[in-house]
Order: sequence, then C-alpha cells, then structure tokens
Amino acid sequence: MTLLIGALTLGIILALLALGVYVSYRIFDIADITVDGSLTFGAAVASVLLVRHGIHPLWACCAGFAAGATAGLVSGILQTRFRINSLLAGILVMTALYSVNLHVMGRSNIPFLGTVTVATYCEQLGVAWFGAAETDLWGWTVSSADLTMLLLMFALVSCVALALWAFLRTDIGTAMRASGDNPQMIRALGGNVENYRIFGLAVANGLVGLAGALWAQYQNFADVQMGIGMVVWGLASVIIGEALTGASSVGVAIVGTIVGSILFRQLVAIALSFGLNPNDLKLVTAVFVFAALILPDMMGKLSARKQPGVA
Repeated sequence: MTLLIGALTLGIILALLALGVYVSYRIFDIADITVDGSLTFGAAVASVLLVRHGIHPLWACCAGFAAGATAGLVSGILQTRFRINSLLAGILVMTALYSVNLHVMGRSNIPFLGTVTVATYCEQLGVAWFGAAETDLWGWTVSSADLTMLLLMFALVSCVALALWAFLRTDIGTAMRASGDNPQMIRALGGNVENYRIFGLAVANGLVGLAGALWAQYQNFADVQMGIGMVVWGLASVIIGEALTGASSVGVAIVGTIVGSILFRQLVAIALSFGLNPNDLKLVTAVFVFAALILPDMMGKLSARKQPGVA
C-alpha cells in the first residue's frame, strides 16, 4: 500500500508536467524538449530558495512556476522572433539550462535535510487530521504524512487542471487553440499567432517548472539530471490519456492526461516491483511510449479488416 500511495502521489505531481506537454504538443503541435530543462530549472530555483533563503514552500513553488515560464518564454521567442525550428529551439534552451541549473544550484545535488518543505507541512497535517503518525487504510498501516501528501497533491492538481480548462475556454484561450489549429485564419482575423505561441509555451513550461518544484520537495532533494527524458513521460501520459478517453473535448483531454500520468506511473511501479533494473527505466519508458503510439493505429486497422466489405 505504501508503494501504491507513493506511485499515485508521484503520478499526480507529474500530471502537471503532462498538462504542460499537452499544451505544447496538442495545441501547438510541438514536442517541446525544453521540458527536460524547465523541470530541473523549477526544481533548482525552488530548492535554492528553500534551503539557502528559508522561503515558504508556497512561494518556492510559485518561483518554480515562474522559472519554468521563463524557459518557455525564451523557447517561444527563439521559434517566433528568430524563426528557429521548434525542435532545435527546444534543444538549444534545454542544453543552455543544464549550465544555468548548475549555476543556480551551485552543485549537482541539493538535499533538503532539515528544510521546511511541503512534505514537512504534510507531516504536521497528517498528525492533526489522523491523530497519529500512522493510520489504518483498508486494513493497511500507512504513514499519515504520505496519505496527506497524496490528498494535497490531488487537490492542487485538480485546481490547476480546472484553472487550465477555464482558461482554454476564454476568448484568449480559444484564440490560442485556434492559432495552433489554423494559424492562417487567425492572421486573417488580425490575431498575432507568434504572441499566442510564446504565451502558450510559457504557460506549458510554467506548469512543468511547478511540477519540478513539487517533485523536489516530495523526494527531499533536487538533482541537475532529474529532468532528463521527462518529455517522453509527458508524451506518454498525453497519448495514454487520449487512448483511454478519446479526447472529445478540452475538459476530457485534460482529465485523460492526468489519468494517463497516474496510470503510466503505476506501470513503471509495477515494472520496478517485478525486479526491473532502475538503469533500464528510461528504456522501458521509451518502449511504453512506442507501444502507446502504434497500438491505436494497429487496433484501428484490425477493426477495419473485421468489418464486412473492407479489403
């Protein structure tokens, strides 16, 4: 049960990353590799503020969001103002952020020993809510702090998802979505497609930076390499969510993305519980994404062949 709660919590935290990838991948059709750097950037900024300056965890999370948004802003400017290919722009920003993160952190790893973080407040709230450091959950003895962290992250991600859904239904959000679907039409209507892209990438990477800040506080350390390959995680979550829900509307797509992140983390946890070598985790992640990409098309072809009159 402890393993399940931990996997659920991490899946929910990284759902913020998946939502950021959803914005860049589904709205603007960009597999934004900036994510690999902005996740660590958000974690690095939050960790420095927490450990060295004693900032409140809430403000550290906001700073992580701002750091990620800044990375997305730079990537968007490279794509629109300097006409650099979106893939190359993401690679440039991601590569530059590796050095930036090292300068921000001052070293490759920052532990949170004795630092007040979100996890610290969850320990206090867990004892206050459940009356003890451990509690009974369906016959299993679990940590009150872990259960509180799960509930808190679920509430936070739900609020962020609701805010994102509400924003994408506003005039600006609708215009931003339309600029990704049909930029020529938006230009004909007098809209600035480039500004919409810059803003959208800033929001997307801001969510990723927030995920990095929360992830670092959950695992009690920040590492300069924690963002490597995370864009694959986000893409897998989006694709799995679409396969499960169909993504018939924005709201359904957002819910599907969150469910996809949680399910994907559960698959990884199951693989690890069966003795998977942690060194093979990125390889298994790539295999999962590959399967998620080809299975819908294969299933569609099989269904078409089973229909009468179809060659």
